Amino acid sequence: MSKNFQTIIRPKDKLFNLKLGELFSSRELIWLFVKRDFLAMYKQTILGPLWFIINPLITTLIFTIVFGNIANLPTDEAPDFLFYMSSNIVWTYFATCLSKNSNTFVSNARLFGKVYFPRLITPISTTISAMINFGVQFIMYLCFVIYYTCVGAISPNAYILITPVLIITCALLSIGLGIIVSSLTTKYRDLSVLVGFGITLWMYLTPVVYPASQIDASLLPLFMLNPMAPIIEAFRYAFLGAGMFSWGYLGISFLTTLVVLTVGIVLFGKVERTFMDTI
Repeated sequence: MSKNFQTIIRPKDKLFNLKLGELFSSRELIWLFVKRDFLAMYKQTILGPLWFIINPLITTLIFTIVFGNIANLPTDEAPDFLFYMSSNIVWTYFATCLSKNSNTFVSNARLFGKVYFPRLITPISTTISAMINFGVQFIMYLCFVIYYTCVGAISPNAYILITPVLIITCALLSIGLGIIVSSLTTKYRDLSVLVGFGITLWMYLTPVVYPASQIDASLLPLFMLNPMAPIIEAFRYAFLGAGMFSWGYLGISFLTTLVVLTVGIVLFGKVERTFMDTI
């Protein structure tokens, strides 16, 4: 008596699969990648990790001179130096993560072609290593905040407590956008060149060197759809007592981040199966 057998072929992975089990089991590898990125960042430099502090100080001084003294842009009555430092350290963290994550496939092609591991480990480790850099700068920033608070120049408030949420949102947004660009870059290499220009343009469309209060009221709702705008304004408001804080705009920013991250993970998972054939 003959039997009929039926073979059903299914895709190995679902469309949206974070592979959390693999990521958790590879946590030691994540730490190794973080250590690698951290050591490579200032390898063969004289000052080494001191650049963590020197970079934001120099950038803040330049912003203070150019935008505060020469251009005479308002800072919502906050001290110029602290106003620019508050936005600079947050934006630098986001821009660094986005720039590095945008090259995930291209810069790691040789490694990906030799051994298998969850590919999401790479952007995650990059984001964590950049967060160490941010942590050092944040401690320095807190020292200035304490000083200016003692002299009565600023008035921090309880919204400081949501700082971890703001930074994590920055991290997730940079991962989402970074892996989207990285996935597209496997076919369209021009995007890797445009990322630098795009980040610079985005900075000037975000209240980094000017407060959101300078935006015309009719354009403000559109301006605040930029997911980084509410985050920087909320961060500045929490520590300086100056700027704009809106749960509504922050909610839109969080929702946008989740959408971008979801699209990024889906696209990343689709591309990682075949990118070695096109890169």
